[in-house]
Amino acid sequence: MGLSKQFIVGLFRTVTSAVFRIDDAQLANVPAQGPLILVTNHINILEIPAIYSHLQPRDLHGLVLADRWKNRVVGWGLDVCGSIPLERGGMNLDAMRQALGVLKAGGMLIISPEGTRSGHGRLQEGHPGIVPLALKSGAPLLPVGYFGSENYKENLKKLRRTDFHLAVGKAFRLDAGGGSATREVRQGMVDEVMYQLASILPEAYRGAYAEMSKKTEQYLVF
Repeated sequence: MGLSKQFIVGLFRTVTSAVFRIDDAQLANVPAQGPLILVTNHINILEIPAIYSHLQPRDLHGLVLADRWKNRVVGWGLDVCGSIPLERGGMNLDAMRQALGVLKAGGMLIISPEGTRSGHGRLQEGHPGIVPLALKSGAPLLPVGYFGSENYKENLKKLRRTDFHLAVGKAFRLDAGGGSATREVRQGMVDEVMYQLASILPEAYRGAYAEMSKKTEQYLVF
């Protein structure tokens, strides 16, 4: 690990440990190496440095909105972390190429299908952009859920740390079953991915995927 990355990881750990009491025991279930797509929910901005620093020294990369590079300091940190810029809208072919390269080299990607922070912690509907990447790479997906951190700002005002929990599910692959990955099929696939994520979260956090009776595994291979 280079000096710049050591600095970033140390900074992330210092900041997140000051704000949170991090329960990361289940991260031991994340493989130490090999291509993997970590599928997470997205509540606030601090969960990313928390999981990134606590998964080191794994080769972890994230897809981040390209606008973040407009700030030079932030852009430098994102480059050190090996982040991949993602443009709003459009095909993002370059981002797809870079992401496939990471997986081909045995690295890990962290992706939040919700596409934006919820703030309240309840799952929002997933977007199917993850599906072509999973199908094309053949890489397994692993649900990693966060919960407990949605009220950290209120606790900070009272100089209290917030309990921050990480839960890890079972790895699986997506399989269209020999059929065409139409828009409807892709949405069905991402919904199944999101139900896997919902299943490792407490009921209060399942949001759009609270009706677990709708959970199927039609496109999943364990």
